[in-house]
This record gives sequence, structure tokens and C-alpha cells, in this order.
Amino acid sequence: MAGLIETRPEGLYCAAGDFHIDPWRPVPRAVITHAHADHARAGHGVIWCARESLGVMHQRLGQAAPIRPLEWREPLTLGRARVSLHPAGHILGSAQVRVEAREGVWVASGDYKRDPDPTCTPFEPVPCDTFITEATFALPVYRWPDPADVVADVFHWWRQAADNGQPAVLFCYALGKAQRVLNGLLAHTGQTVYLHGAMTPLVTVYRAAGVAMVPTEAVSAQSRDHDWRGHLIVAPPSAAGTSWMRRFRGATTGFVSGWMRVRGNRRRRGYDQGFVLSDHADWRGLVDSIRATGCQRVLATHGHSDTLVRYLREHGWQAAELGTPFEGEADG
Repeated sequence: MAGLIETRPEGLYCAAGDFHIDPWRPVPRAVITHAHADHARAGHGVIWCARESLGVMHQRLGQAAPIRPLEWREPLTLGRARVSLHPAGHILGSAQVRVEAREGVWVASGDYKRDPDPTCTPFEPVPCDTFITEATFALPVYRWPDPADVVADVFHWWRQAADNGQPAVLFCYALGKAQRVLNGLLAHTGQTVYLHGAMTPLVTVYRAAGVAMVPTEAVSAQSRDHDWRGHLIVAPPSAAGTSWMRRFRGATTGFVSGWMRVRGNRRRRGYDQGFVLSDHADWRGLVDSIRATGCQRVLATHGHSDTLVRYLREHGWQAAELGTPFEGEADG
């Protein structure tokens, strides 16, 4: 079977349709799977993405970005290729790209997860001949607990901090993870959560898309003598160790990420508490998703692609690594 999608210096390229998927350099025509910075870059002539992602795409790329949104499964003809977008379940509007031409049916999955998440449309298995999959957490040790249990643990950690008269500062990624935690906390509280400035615009976009979350206010909107004891503050990992943290005297800190699954990561990163919640598929989710496509061939990229390829070959798939220069936005 001839290659329908190949790696070019600009990114993944489909010659049949003369377009790129998630290109990392400016190109005339780009299909973008989702709004994380390692996938959504500015400077393209025209961009196609899922309509569900329009708000976060504009937030990341600017209101003037040349975006042409597509509905889920809406057909688009580019050259001799037929293209459509299908839900990936990674973050709001994240898509898989189905490409059909005489070379067969290929699906470039972008990033995806299989766990329940009310903040975005769930992953949809798409039948194909060749499946391009991420391998961020492609080791058997990565198996995720129930997301509802993890958010309950976050809530109880916050309550314990309040009982101790401490602020609780929770670090997580600004796009996808923060909104997922804020949505999950609705099952436990209606109390206001305070946001680092990097969180506020994206939380606003999610609310505009109809995603329910606990009430939030910006840290910057509070008075200089605000008493932070007993409050939960959500911030990006980049805020850890900065002068911004000085206002939260005596704070306990936590980090929400799939990387917390490996013992020692929390200690090495200097957090008091780690919570295992990922916006990527775990080992079981990767293998189950590949099997669900019915594909004959798998191309694996990012993370532990060598381990996944070896496993797939041992279990009857044609599999190979697909090298790309960017290894993710660290959005574990």
C-alpha cells in the first residue's frame, strides 16, 4: 500500500490533497487536529479544524487567523483526497483526520484519550487501513484510575488544606486539564476557585462553549491583602517557583498529570501531592483504540513509540515509528 501521508520538513503531508496535518512550519493549507501549541501554529494560508475547537483556536492563533471550521464528519474534497474530521476526546474540539484516496483510508489521530470527559466530545473509532497514533504514555505502567475518583481526591486534599489553614495551589495545564478539573469539582462543591491569569481566557472560552464548571475568579482581581487560607488556586506549571507564588504563604501544592503515575515524579518536581489524570490514552486505551479501527498498519509518534511498535508487531500488526521533531506541549 503506497503512502498517503508522509513526513516533510514542514510536517505531515498528503500529496493527494496537497495539504499538511498539524504542520510545525507555515504552509499554504493546514488541517489542524487541536489547539495545543505543538499542533496549532500560526502563519498558514488557510486552516481547517473542527467547529467545536473554533473558540480555543482563535484564542491561541488570534481572531484574524484564516480558519475554516468543519462539522464532525463533514466531507471536504482537497485535490483527489476526501477529508473529514472525527472526535478525538483529547480536549475541546480535538479531532482525528480521516483521509481517503486511491492509496486507501488513513487516519491521523492527533492526541486522544478514552476516559470519560464531559468537557469535550468523546473519541470515535474510525475504521481505516493505516492509523497514525500518538504514543505519549505507551508503557504498560500507565493505566489511569477513574477520573471521578481523582477529582474527588483533589477536593479532599483542598478540604484538608482548609482545615490546616493553608492555601491549596493546584498546578495543571491551562488548556484541557484545568477545565476538566473545574468541571469535575461540581460534583463536590460550588465554592469559587481562583485562577492564574494564564487560565482565565481559556476557561472563559470553555464556558462560552457550554462547559459547566465551578465558579472562578482571577487571582489578579483580588485585593493585595486577600486572605488565601482555605482557598483553591489553579495555575500552570510555569508559575511554580516564581514570585507570583509568594502571596500564598504556607501553601500546599499539587500537580495533576498522567506523569504522576510513576513513583518519584512528584518528588522530583517538588510538589506536595500528585494526582493521576491525563488527557492522553493510557496503555490499554492505545491498544484498544488501535484494535477498534480495524487497521492493518500503525505508525506511532511521540513518547514511547518504540515500545508500542514492538508490541504491535508481536501481535500481528504492521507497525513502524513515525518521527516528528516536536514531542508535545507536555500536556500529560
